[in-house]
Amino acid sequence: MAAVIRVVVVDDQAMVREGFSALLNAQPDIEVVGTAEDGRAAVGLVRALAAAGTGPDVVLMDVRMPELDGLAATRLILDHPDTPDGQRPRVLMLTTFDLDDYVYEALRAGASGFLLKHASAADLLAAVRVVAGGEALLAPSVTRRLIEDFVRAQPVGTAARERPAELAALTDRETEVLRLVAQGLSNTEIAGHLVLAEQTVKTHVSRVLGKLGLRDRAQAVVVAYESGLVTPAR
Repeated sequence: MAAVIRVVVVDDQAMVREGFSALLNAQPDIEVVGTAEDGRAAVGLVRALAAAGTGPDVVLMDVRMPELDGLAATRLILDHPDTPDGQRPRVLMLTTFDLDDYVYEALRAGASGFLLKHASAADLLAAVRVVAGGEALLAPSVTRRLIEDFVRAQPVGTAARERPAELAALTDRETEVLRLVAQGLSNTEIAGHLVLAEQTVKTHVSRVLGKLGLRDRAQAVVVAYESGLVTPAR
């Protein structure tokens, strides 16, 4: 990660864009390199910045916007074939409600986490730094609620429609760790549950992500449920 975190702010409300930009730019380790008023403009901006070698590390992306919503924009940004995977930004979705109908789909689209628009300044800054550092912003309590609410809403039978062959490459311990991650446990909670050192749990999580070719913990949660490794109560 670069010494200065480059951020693009995307929101259809000018006051939100300006407020977030002012707050972020006031930090010595964060720079807002651009803003966009809708998803279509965001895709163009991120691609232009990437082509110039100044692509953002993090995109703060609103979910509901005209022209192109945040979900579609996230998919276009992260799936662009001409962008090396290592240069793709992390997307932090901005939502109005903690159980926004689009949050689960945002994770499936590749977002690394989400943040409430009315979160405190400290929470916003922490979120940007966490996501830029390669971690997923999924508080365990939020993960539990989201998985139960949104995976339960999937049609019966879809949860196990595709079990990635890569799951077979996981050791029994790694599979167990993935299952606990998907259930919303933090590394500290997993360590206590399995009677392991927290650093050992972190190592297992890293290996799981590497073997499954996942960007972060958020994707791991989605894979675990969609593969049928973990089945939510209905």
